[in-house]
Amino acid sequence: MSFQLPKVVLLLLLLILISIGAVPGYLSGKWRWTEPPKVVTLSKLRSLRETGLTLPGWQVAKRETPQIGEHKWLSQEMTRTNQKATLLLFSQKGPREQPEVEWNDINGFQRWKTDSSKQVEFAIATPPTQVTAHFFRGWTSEQTYVVLQWYATSQGGHPDPSHWFFADRIAQWQNRRVPWVAVSILVPIDPLDDLEKHWAEVESLAQTVQSTLMADVLKAN
Repeated sequence: MSFQLPKVVLLLLLLILISIGAVPGYLSGKWRWTEPPKVVTLSKLRSLRETGLTLPGWQVAKRETPQIGEHKWLSQEMTRTNQKATLLLFSQKGPREQPEVEWNDINGFQRWKTDSSKQVEFAIATPPTQVTAHFFRGWTSEQTYVVLQWYATSQGGHPDPSHWFFADRIAQWQNRRVPWVAVSILVPIDPLDDLEKHWAEVESLAQTVQSTLMADVLKAN
């Protein structure tokens, strides 16, 4: 019974949100789920893969748009002093598009094995924002990486699509939307390296990515 309780609570919460969202639509004659509010930053989200993401302190050595799963992503190979990293971004393309299988697509594209998986948190100062991300090691016969993944939003971020879903439903009730960008950071490391010794480097890059996205493509003017 205790195992089923969280599922029951989530179901009740979803029903409440749907009911709340349906009332204004019923009164106005417009159903919000069939005509959701506009994503005001959609044009910037769509152009992200063409323009790339400029990060303070980092130089882009190579930029391309690989086909990963059913979508084209932005891939940036970047350098800073003696550091190297690859940034993979997939930004929302339409008002009905929602995060779904991006991490499975990345796993299939990289064809890597993984271990040491856990959730971590990092914060940015302006505006004060907390982000939860998926942190793990991915390796192939050629290269080993420390990997950090999350869905960046104007409210923070989380690797689980359900967090965006509930935030967006609440936002629709308030006649707005929660735009999103799937972020995957890959930092090359030596095989069997201790991941924790790379955390400060990865966290710093993640903070820069999140704050840059929030200041531009995720920001409603």
